[in-house]
Amino acid sequence: MPTTRSYSDACPIARALDVIGERWALLVVRELLLGAQRFSDLRRALPGASTNMLTDRLRELEAHGVVHRRTLPPPAASAVYELTERGRELEPILDALGTWGSAEPRSEHGSLTAASVLLFLRGSARAHPDPPTQTYRVQLDNRVWTISSPDGELEIEPHDPAMPDAGLRTDPDTLNALLHRPAGLDAAIATGSVHATGNLSALRHLLQVVT
Repeated sequence: MPTTRSYSDACPIARALDVIGERWALLVVRELLLGAQRFSDLRRALPGASTNMLTDRLRELEAHGVVHRRTLPPPAASAVYELTERGRELEPILDALGTWGSAEPRSEHGSLTAASVLLFLRGSARAHPDPPTQTYRVQLDNRVWTISSPDGELEIEPHDPAMPDAGLRTDPDTLNALLHRPAGLDAAIATGSVHATGNLSALRHLLQVVT
């Protein structure tokens, strides 16, 4: 059942934690920052959260106006969850948490989700003095993303680009490794862990925004 626990503290920080302080709540928000997802997508991205736990978190976030559930038009006709305008206000907070948490040692257990790696890439590119301006098609596992800079600031959207300059297909952990060591791209292509298309120079530029 959804929780009704409260800190019973008038401080705005405590009141915020009454809404998003339960376990998995902020990670649900993280997964929705780059677009709507189905329950099955969220369940796959957060394997440590049981079905009941994830259901409870989504109900709570929806009740607080952070998340909205809607049904896609035919032929999909499936239900998806997305952030409301109020939910999107959490974006800079999660970006700051990610920056703060990057100083902590990474656990040897568990893998990265597509959203977490792409958010790291986006934050690094926005802070880079020479961010990429090309359009990229990035496929991580079974999802496709468009990376572009329509207004001079790198954006990531969950759809297939019309005319990408370069493309990359891999998994989140491999992309994360390449962001920390772009020189490994050729070896990753040779071993088949990465499939690259289009302008390789543009692709290298994208990978180098972290270094």
